[in-house]
Amino acid sequence: MAAGDGGDEVRVLQNLRGKIYDAKHLVPNKMRDFFCTINLDQEEVFRTQVVEKSLSPYFGEEFYFEIPRTFQWLSFYIYDKSVLQKDLRIGKVSIKKEDLCKYTGKENWFMLQPIDSNSEVQGKVHLELKLNELITDNGSVCQQLVVQNDQKKTKVKKKTSNPQFNETFYFEVTRSSSYTKKSQFQVEEEDIEKLEVRVDLWNNGNLVQDVFLGEIKVPVKVLRNDSFQAWYLLQPRENGNKSSKTDDLGSLRLNICYTEDCVLPSEYYGSLRNLLLKSSDVQPISASAAYILSEVCRDKYDAVLPLVRLLLHHHKLVPFVAAVAELDLKDTQEANTVFRGNSLATRCVDEMMKIVGKHYLKVTLKPVIDEICESPKPCEIDPIKIKEGDNVEINMENLRYYVDKVFREIVRSSISCPTLMCDVFYSLRHLAAKRFPNDPHVQYSAVSSFVFLRFFAVAVVSPHTFHLRPHHPDAQTSRTLTLISKAIQTLGSWGSLTKSKLSSFKETFMCEFFKTFQEEKFTESVKKFLDDVSSTESKEPSGVSEPVHLKEGEMYKRAQGRTRIGKKNFKKRWFCLTSREFTYHKQQDKEPIFTIPIKNILAVEKLDENSFNKKNMFQILHGEKPLYIQANNCVEASEWIEALCRVTRSNQKRLSFYHPSAFLNGNWLCCKATIENTVGCAPCTADVPADTQIEIDGDRETERIYSLFTINMSKLQKLEEACGSIAVYQGPRKEPDDYSNFTIEDSVATFHTLKQITDIIDKLNESHEKYRKKRSSSAKYGSEENPIVGKVS
Repeated sequence: MAAGDGGDEVRVLQNLRGKIYDAKHLVPNKMRDFFCTINLDQEEVFRTQVVEKSLSPYFGEEFYFEIPRTFQWLSFYIYDKSVLQKDLRIGKVSIKKEDLCKYTGKENWFMLQPIDSNSEVQGKVHLELKLNELITDNGSVCQQLVVQNDQKKTKVKKKTSNPQFNETFYFEVTRSSSYTKKSQFQVEEEDIEKLEVRVDLWNNGNLVQDVFLGEIKVPVKVLRNDSFQAWYLLQPRENGNKSSKTDDLGSLRLNICYTEDCVLPSEYYGSLRNLLLKSSDVQPISASAAYILSEVCRDKYDAVLPLVRLLLHHHKLVPFVAAVAELDLKDTQEANTVFRGNSLATRCVDEMMKIVGKHYLKVTLKPVIDEICESPKPCEIDPIKIKEGDNVEINMENLRYYVDKVFREIVRSSISCPTLMCDVFYSLRHLAAKRFPNDPHVQYSAVSSFVFLRFFAVAVVSPHTFHLRPHHPDAQTSRTLTLISKAIQTLGSWGSLTKSKLSSFKETFMCEFFKTFQEEKFTESVKKFLDDVSSTESKEPSGVSEPVHLKEGEMYKRAQGRTRIGKKNFKKRWFCLTSREFTYHKQQDKEPIFTIPIKNILAVEKLDENSFNKKNMFQILHGEKPLYIQANNCVEASEWIEALCRVTRSNQKRLSFYHPSAFLNGNWLCCKATIENTVGCAPCTADVPADTQIEIDGDRETERIYSLFTINMSKLQKLEEACGSIAVYQGPRKEPDDYSNFTIEDSVATFHTLKQITDIIDKLNESHEKYRKKRSSSAKYGSEENPIVGKVS
C-alpha cells in the first residue's frame, strides 16, 4: 500500500512529543543522582540520562514517538539512581489519556505524586457476562449472573504474563420471598441496577505477600438486555494514594503535546489535499489555503509541521516556500535583517531542513560531536566562569581546535547537501538579490541565515535533538558546544569578519577569541560553500556512496540454535541498521557477529506473544531461519519494524505471506502446519513509505490540517467577516479591529478560498461523525474502544 493511501479502513494514529525540562526540591533532601522515564501505563518507553549530584536536576531532553497501542495513563517517573541496589522511584506525574488535551502545547510544573502499588496497574482482562432469568424449584423467578472469565485469578497459573483461566461462575442476585434456598445476595428486584461485578487480579507471591495487579468493575445494569464479551482495561484501586501526602516530593516541569488522528480512507481527503497543493499558484499567496492555515493557528508551528510534510510529499514545497519568502521580503526594509524573524517562510525552511537534512547532519557533524562529547577538553574562555587551575590560553587553543574541526567539516560538506535544500537555498538567494539589488552580500546572508544559523549551529548546541547524540550533554560539554555554536554562527555570516561585526559582541572574551580568525581564507571558504549549496547544478558522487546509518540500539535476540534439543535462550545484543545491512554485535562498537544484507530480507513482521510468552517481539525473515527479536517496549518495537520495512521495501523477493507465530515442537503455532518451510498462513502487513530518508503519510498530514481548521473555525469565520467588511468599506481604518492581525492583501480572493475551506471542512465533519457513531455503536462497555469501567482513583 503506497504512502498516503489509507486503504478502506479508518486508522487511529497517536503520537506524543514534548520536552522534559527539570525537577526541583526532590526528596531525599540531599544531593543525589536522578533520571526520569516516560511510561505508557507501566511500560517504560523513554529514559533520560542520569543527572549527577543535584536536588534540582536539569534534563533538557526532547521526545517524539508514535504510540502503537491503546493506553490509559501517561506517566513520568523520577528515579534516584543506585549503584548497588535497585533504583528508587521518588515520585511520578500521571495524566489520564482523556486529560492530556488540557496540557497540550503548554509548559507546566507538575507536583510529584507518591507511588502506591494499588495505583500501579497495567494489562487487561477478557470477560463474558450475562444476566439470566432462572425459574426456581417452586416456580418463582430469580436473576442469575453468569461470569465467563478468561483471565482471572482462580487456580494459580504459573510462570506466565498471559494466564488462561476459562472458568465460569454463577451468582444468584435476586430471590423471591417464597424461595427458601440460601443465596449469597439478597436484594430486591428494583435494586439490581445498583449492583456491580468486581474482578481483582493478583500475582501469587507464594512465600511473600500477593501483589495487586488491578481490578475492573462492571455495573449489572448494563447487562439488562444483552450479554457482554470484551477485553476490559485494568483499573487502580479506588483507595490508591489517598492516605499519602503529595506536597513534599518535589515537582517536574514538562511540555506535552499528544495528538490522536482518525485518518479516513484517502479518497475523503481529495478536495482538501488539492486545495492545499494549489496554494503556491494562488495570487496573492496570502489568499491561499496553506497561508490561511498559518494565519488562524495560535502557534504557527502547529500549522507548519503537517503543511511542510504534505507539500514535501507531493513535491510542492519549493514553489510554496519561494512564494511566502517573497511576501516576507516585501516587509523587510534592511538587507542585514533578511530572514531573521520567525515568519511562515523561515519556519517552513526550518522544518524542511529537519526532515530532509537528517542524514546530512549525521555524515557531517556526528564524528566530531562524538569526539567532543566523549573526550571533552576544557574550553571555557570567560574569565568569570573559568575553573580554578584552568589556563585560559590552553582553553582557547582547545576551543579553536574544535571550532576549526567543525567549520572544516561543514565547508567540505556541500557534496552531501540534499538536492531539495539546494533548490530552496537557490530560490531564497535570488529572491533576496532581487529585493536588494545594490547589496552584494545579501545573496550570501540569505542562505547563511538558514544553513549556518538555523541548521548547523542549532545542531551543534543541541545534538540530542537532531539524533546526533542519545541524550542532552552534561553541563560542561553543553557549555563547550554553546561556544562552538556561537563561533560557527559568526564565521558563517557573510561579513562576519569585519571590525563592526566583532565589536557587536557583548562579551569581550569572544572579541579576543575571534581576532585569531581574521584571515581571508575563512571568508572565501564560506562564500564557496554558500555558492555550492545554493546551486542547482547536479553534484557528481564521489566514488561508492557510504551506507546511511538508520538506527541502532540494544535488544534481545533468540539464540538461533543448531539442534532441536536444548534450551534456545534470549541474549542481549547491540543491533545496527544501515541502508546496506542489518547486524548485531556482542557489545556496542564491537565487530558484528551476525550480518544480514538488506537485499536478503524477505519480510519484517510482529511475532505473536504466545510464541515465547514475551511481549514486543518481531521477526526478520531472510534466507535462513527467522531471526526473533524482543524490543524493550512497544514504541521501540514499532520503530524498528517501520525502519526495517522502509529500507527493504524495494526488495524484489519480498514475501506476501508469513507465519505470525513460531515453529516449535514440530509445528507452526499459528496454523499447526508440520513442515517448517511451508508457505505462511497470514498476509504480510508492512505498510510504510518507500523513501528511506523521508517518512511521510500524506493522508495523516491532511487529517491533521483538517483538525487544525476545525479547532480554529471561529477564526476562519472572523477572517471571512473581515474580508466582507473590507470589500464593502474601502476607506482608511481609524482604529484596530478584530482582523488587524490578519494579512489580507486581496479580500475577494481570500474570501473565495475561505468559502472553499469551510465547505470542505463541513463535508469532512459529516464523514467523521458517521465514523464516531459507528465506532460508538460497535464498542462494548468496558472494551478498549469504550474503556470506562467504574471509578478510577
